[in-house]
Amino acid sequence: MFNRETYISRRQKLKQKISDGIILLLGNVDSPMNYADNTYYFRQDSSFLYFFGLDFQNLAAVIDVESDEEIIFGDDASISDIIWMGPQIALIEKAEKVGIANTKPYKDLQSIVEKAISSGRKIHFLPPFRAENKLLLNELLGLSVSKLKAYSSVELIKAIVSLRSVKEIQEIAEITKACAVGYQMHVTAMKMAKVGVWEQSIAGTIEGIANAGGGMVSFPVILSQNGETLHNHDHSGSLQNGRLLLVDAGAEVGSHYASDFTRTMPVGGKFTQKQREIYEIVLAANNRARELTKPGSTYLSVHLAAAEVIASGLKSLGLMKGDVKEAVAAGAHALFMPHGLGHMLGIDVHDMEDLGQIYVGYDDEIRPVNQFGTAYLRMGRKLQPGFVITNEPGIYFIPALIEKWKAEKINTDFINFDRLDSYLDFGGIRLEDDILVTESGCEIIGDRIPITPDEVEDMMR
Repeated sequence: MFNRETYISRRQKLKQKISDGIILLLGNVDSPMNYADNTYYFRQDSSFLYFFGLDFQNLAAVIDVESDEEIIFGDDASISDIIWMGPQIALIEKAEKVGIANTKPYKDLQSIVEKAISSGRKIHFLPPFRAENKLLLNELLGLSVSKLKAYSSVELIKAIVSLRSVKEIQEIAEITKACAVGYQMHVTAMKMAKVGVWEQSIAGTIEGIANAGGGMVSFPVILSQNGETLHNHDHSGSLQNGRLLLVDAGAEVGSHYASDFTRTMPVGGKFTQKQREIYEIVLAANNRARELTKPGSTYLSVHLAAAEVIASGLKSLGLMKGDVKEAVAAGAHALFMPHGLGHMLGIDVHDMEDLGQIYVGYDDEIRPVNQFGTAYLRMGRKLQPGFVITNEPGIYFIPALIEKWKAEKINTDFINFDRLDSYLDFGGIRLEDDILVTESGCEIIGDRIPITPDEVEDMMR
């Protein structure tokens, strides 16, 4: 939690961006894992955290834009709660820490909302992503669950995106802490990537590092020798000599700010010539993207520039052909990189994605590109100082996709399909850094995890 002035200032800025009505922000509740009292690790709603900072279950808040009134709804601990969890801080004390003087029992939320509805006032709420909050909004507003997203407030979404996109100095400090934990996770994976080691052993070890760092993993660990499967959560294999191990993992510290890194390493500690050739292309794309990342540039243009580096490198190996710019314009590179260059990073690992990617990753000038591969770019908008984004190009040899394109003769002017036969068992390589957009360019947050082939091999030794 930051100081109370931080939350007072954030709420004031939010009110200035909303024309009228009340803002309804819901915190999260416990979600049962396999029975009511055995719950998943509690994770507060990120927008609620951003404006109220209270990391507790069963809270909601209303901000009246016109009267300036701010209310937190919740209940104090019962004697049963105290027996199981010990003495608890009173709700009014929690609220005072974030500059809220007015608290009410949770049951009063219904009457406040009903009064606003009967008065014909706007009720601004965010699109819910938790089932519990969908049901609560259904009860409060009388809207069917299927219509909640359509009736959520675009005005509120845009206001929150505008505030949360540019990170404060104290937020960057928390992300830096998360990156330091992420660094330890990845160098540990490099040291463990020996022949015969069970994938789950590495995944579990680095997840433990995240937990020991004060929080948890920022998303389920992606770790696999089958790196061509972009989000591979199957950790059942044992490491085989000569294969590539892709590790995509990050940490969320106690404040919930996150890191997100990917590294790819050779099982056994030594890249083959073939692996090194592909790896160097991905590294060149990563470095080129960072060089181009600066205020005023669009991340869509940076994505396409990285794609050109990949197409050019693959052309030099005889896997692609023709004019590089034409190949990228045709989307031919997406056979090898069928995803976007990166996304926003902050309190969420995919920051604010619950609010709608069209509002978070794009703006009135830059709209999504409806083309395979580039359509998956989560972040295309014009960059500003204070943005924290990921830079994660990759090259993957996905047999099913290669076979499909070959059979359907897709982009045959730019791809040498016959040369790809010897790469069908290659796997995939992704290299991801977390970067801060500065006034003049950008910088990697924290110490860069070993990334050149020589650095990776040295760390593995």
